[in-house]
Amino acid sequence: MAETIRRLSVVSTGGARLHTEVHGPDDRPTVLLVHGWACDTGFWRPLRDLLLPEHRVVVYDQRGHGRTPATPGACSPEALADDLCAVLAATVPAGARAVVAGHSMGAMTVVAAAGRPELRDLAAATLLCSTGVEGLTSASTVFPLPPGPARARAQRLLLTTRLPYGPVTPLSRQLVRYVTMGRAATAEQRRLVARMVARCPRPARAEWGRVLADLDLSAALTRLDLPTTVVHGTVDRLTPLVHARRTADRLPRLVELVELPDIGHMAPFEAPDRVVAPLIALVKEHLL
Repeated sequence: MAETIRRLSVVSTGGARLHTEVHGPDDRPTVLLVHGWACDTGFWRPLRDLLLPEHRVVVYDQRGHGRTPATPGACSPEALADDLCAVLAATVPAGARAVVAGHSMGAMTVVAAAGRPELRDLAAATLLCSTGVEGLTSASTVFPLPPGPARARAQRLLLTTRLPYGPVTPLSRQLVRYVTMGRAATAEQRRLVARMVARCPRPARAEWGRVLADLDLSAALTRLDLPTTVVHGTVDRLTPLVHARRTADRLPRLVELVELPDIGHMAPFEAPDRVVAPLIALVKEHLL
């Protein structure tokens, strides 16, 4: 049977038009997946394929990513939360709720929406993967420098530069692997991630990078009063494991902290089978 795909343009604040896709039958439990910085809906394909056809999977492109145009001057945690709430309202069937999973900036989106009535009413549980809520420049270990101002400045430059991350070459694939993935990542995984990151529009990537460099969602995290699982790779350089442990310690309703040995920042893409298991566990516990 051919996969059912419905494409929507969901309107959010500032006139943002979010490219949104609904995969699978409407009578299955809904899982909404929110991608991270410099990615797009294609990031979720390996995980989405494991969820279908037993789940209804919703994905959307964040502002300035993929097929969602940029909204200049509107990059903020509040805009991320607005967009997630708009997609929830547009895609969750009446009387139903969803499990919401975010990766990296997508997980920050979920935290930014904590306390919003749309999240409280339309989400049954959440999963936060490969993310942090504060101190993203100081904790990163991408650059082999001692902790301190020099390392933080280097990480800020990586986030905020408008220089291209391409073209995709054997060297750039190795650099992307080093920054975002574990040693076991396959050549095809490295190629696909390098292509995805390289095609992210540079102005939007830099504008969102400035938001991430100064992000502090620690207060919002304590308002995420939904059952929440935290998943994190142990060799994540962009958001090291310390972020996951801090997040888990502060969540009001932590379900579990799942640490994935030898997996990097792109955990749902590197090891989708190991991320989908705790996600399906949330669906079974809170939607079925």
